[in-house]
Amino acid sequence: MEHMENKHHPPKQIAHIGIAVHSIDKSIPFYTNLLGLSLERIEEVESEQVKVAFLKIGEARIELLEPLHESSAIYTFLQKKGEGIHHIALEVEQIEVRLNELKQNGIRLINEQPKRGANDSQIAFLHPKSTNGVLFELCQHNKGSDF
Repeated sequence: MEHMENKHHPPKQIAHIGIAVHSIDKSIPFYTNLLGLSLERIEEVESEQVKVAFLKIGEARIELLEPLHESSAIYTFLQKKGEGIHHIALEVEQIEVRLNELKQNGIRLINEQPKRGANDSQIAFLHPKSTNGVLFELCQHNKGSDF
């Protein structure tokens, strides 16, 4: 693929690294008690059919993902690959513009339009077949959000 000129600022930071787990409740003690990370919140994200837990590490977070239903993509991932890193989320601005630019430059999108994610953010996934095998999530947080 040819180098595409970035018309926008690069992603601000890694927003989070998503890790698929069978059970958030069983996984949290490793992150909090042994690694010493602080648990920020646990919430359900209906659009993805997952329960998520956010643990802060520096300016980024680790996001634990537990499927709520067998139709969840996380359930399928766990069945195929077991627990482990699922995706890397990049914090961006102007998510719709970025998605259009990526699509115009030949990047395959899982989500053509952003959808509601955790903490009322706007999210969209890029297909790993277009990103060297890595599932990337673009994430735009609301102004004033604590994320």
